[in-house]
Amino acid sequence: MASIPFRQQYRQNSRQYSSDPHNELNVHMDHYIGIDVGTGSARACVIDAKGDIVGLASENIGLWQPEQGYYEQSTNDIWRCICSSVHRILNQHNIDPTTIRGLAFDATCSLAVFSHDTDEPVSVTGPKFDNDRNIVLWLDHRPVEETAKINATKHNLLRYVGGTMSIEMEIPKVLWLKNHMPKELFDRCKFYDLADALTHMATGNENRSFCSTVCKQGFVPVGVDGSVKGWQEDFLTKIGLEDLTKDNFKRLGGVNGVNGKYFSAGELAGTLSAKAANELGLPEGIAVGSGVIDAYAGWVGTVGAKVKLGSHELDSGAASNDKAQAFTRLAAVAGTSTCHIAMSPEPVFVKGVWGPYRDVLIPEYWMAEGGQSATGELLKHVLETHPAYQQTISIAESYNTNIYDYLNEHLKDMRKSQDAPTISYLGRHFFFYGDLFGNRSPIADPRMTGSVIGLSSDKTIDGLALYYYATMEFIALQTHQIIETMNKSGHQIHSIFMSGSQCQNDILMRLMASACDMPVLIPQYVHAAVVHGAAMLGAKAASADKDGKTEPLWDIMDRMSKPGRVVPPSSDPHEKELLTIKYKVFLEQCHSQRQYRQDIDDVVDKWSQSTNGLSAKEDPLDNVAKPVKQAEEQSTSGGGINMKLPLH
Repeated sequence: MASIPFRQQYRQNSRQYSSDPHNELNVHMDHYIGIDVGTGSARACVIDAKGDIVGLASENIGLWQPEQGYYEQSTNDIWRCICSSVHRILNQHNIDPTTIRGLAFDATCSLAVFSHDTDEPVSVTGPKFDNDRNIVLWLDHRPVEETAKINATKHNLLRYVGGTMSIEMEIPKVLWLKNHMPKELFDRCKFYDLADALTHMATGNENRSFCSTVCKQGFVPVGVDGSVKGWQEDFLTKIGLEDLTKDNFKRLGGVNGVNGKYFSAGELAGTLSAKAANELGLPEGIAVGSGVIDAYAGWVGTVGAKVKLGSHELDSGAASNDKAQAFTRLAAVAGTSTCHIAMSPEPVFVKGVWGPYRDVLIPEYWMAEGGQSATGELLKHVLETHPAYQQTISIAESYNTNIYDYLNEHLKDMRKSQDAPTISYLGRHFFFYGDLFGNRSPIADPRMTGSVIGLSSDKTIDGLALYYYATMEFIALQTHQIIETMNKSGHQIHSIFMSGSQCQNDILMRLMASACDMPVLIPQYVHAAVVHGAAMLGAKAASADKDGKTEPLWDIMDRMSKPGRVVPPSSDPHEKELLTIKYKVFLEQCHSQRQYRQDIDDVVDKWSQSTNGLSAKEDPLDNVAKPVKQAEEQSTSGGGINMKLPLH
C-alpha cells in the first residue's frame, strides 16, 4: 500500500460579520510544483488547482567539459539550484508552503551515478574519478566503441529504439564507465536516469519511472515481446554488463513487484523526505510524482490545450476532449533542436523514430519519439555564417529587437516591394537542404549534410533574409517528412502542438502549418509548457488515494491545460501547390545526397583496394582513399563535423 501524501488540515474563518476589513474569508487554494532540469538551467513552476502558473523561477546549472565530446554535471549542484528556485518562488509570490500538495520532476535523459553503499555521488570524470560530477550528460559522445558494440548484437530490444541504440542513451555510457573505472569503484555504482535520480533525492526510495528506463535504458515492459523481468539479462550479458544482472538487477532499480517499483508518469512514486523537505522549504510528506524525460513533459504540457479543431482533425469516434484525440496530435518541443512525441493505442514501429514505448506516460498506451537534430541551432548557424550578419544584427539592435523578428519584418517588406503574392514566393527558386548536423528522423543518418540549389553571390541583407526563409522552409518540410513517415507506418497525426521559443516566430509557424497541411497549435505558456507539464504530474501524484491510485493523467491535462492559439494552413491554392513542388525537390535533395555518397564510396573502396600495398612514389594519390574513408567512419560513429546535435 502506498503511503498517503501530506495533507494539512485547515480551519476556515467564520463568515460572521466583522467591522475589521482584514477579517475576511481566506479561500484556500492548493498548489503543485513542477521542476524542469534542462541542459543549462533548473526551473521551478508553481500552479494552482486550475492549472494557472502563479510563479516561475530558474537558476543556471554547472556544465563541465573535461575534453572534447565529454559533458558532465553534478546532482549536488542541480539540487542546490532546484532548492534555490523553489525558495525564490515561495518568497517572491508569497505562497504558503503548506498549500503545496504535490511535485514532480522532468529532466534531460542523462546518466546519474551514485554509490549503493553510501548513496553518495560517484564521479564520472576519469582517470581519477575524484570529484562530485556524477552525471554523464545526454549529449556526451564518449561511448563511441561501446555504442558500436551494443548495436552489433542486433538484439531484439533494439527494435524499440528505432533499430539502433543512440550514443545519447544511457546503457552505452554505463558500459564506458565499466571499461574505464577501477573495478572496485564500478562494483559500488548504482545507476539512474536524471529524472529518477531527482525523485530518489526527494523521496529517499529506489522507485523508477517507465519513461526513463524504457525510453533510454533498454527496459522492455513485462509482456512486451515476451519480456519477463523488464531488464533483458541476455542483452546485458552479451554486451559485458553481466554485473548488473545480479540480485535481480538491483543496481538498475530491480524487478517490478519483486525488489523494485516502476511507475507511469505522475503516479505516486513516494513522499517528500524530511531531509529534502528541509532543503526545499516545504513540509515533509508531500506527494512526489514519477518523473519523465523533459520532452515528454512537453507532451503533457501541450496536447491537452483547449482549441477548436475541425472534424477532419479530430477522432470522429470520440468526444472532442477524450484522450483518443491525443492519438491525432503530435507534440513538437522546439528549441535548439526539436523532439516529436506521439501516442498510439497500439505499438507502431517507424524506422528512424525511437519507440514504440509502452506505459511511459499512460499505462497500456504507446509513445514514439522522433526529432530534428538541429532547428534553432540551424537557424542560428545560417545567420551567423552569412556575410550580412553583423550588419543585420546591428540594425536589429538599433530597433531594440532581435534578429529573427527583424528578418521577419524584412521579409514582409520584400514581399511588398516585389509585389509578391506570398513570402514563400520570394524563395521559389531557392532550395536549401539543412541537415548540417546529421539526420535524426526519419533517415537516422548522422552523415547527412546540407545542400543548396540557387546559391548566388548576394551578400546583402536581402540575401540573408532569403537564406533565413529557406532554412525555415526546410524545417517545415522536414517536419512534413517525419509526419508522413509516421502516418504511413500507422500513426494518425492530424495536428501539431508546438512548444518552445520557435512558437513566437509567426512566419515559421505558418510555414509549418502550410507545409504539413494541418493546423499548428501554440500553447498559452510558450516558454513554460515543459515545466507546466511537470507540475501537472505533481497534481496527479497529489490525487492518490489510500491505495496509491491516482486520477487519470488525461483528465488532469484536460482540466488544467490552458487555451491555445490555432495557426491554420494556407488557404491559397497556389501557395499550396508551390510548397508541394518544394517538398518534392526536398525529397530529391535528401535521397540523392545518399545516393551520391554511396556512388563515391563504391569508387573509393575500389581505389583503396587497388592501391593497397603501393608506395607513394609509385602513385602520389594513393593516400587519398584512406583519409576519406577515415573521415566517413568518424562521422558515422558520431564524431567529426556531422556529429548529431543535442535534442534538448
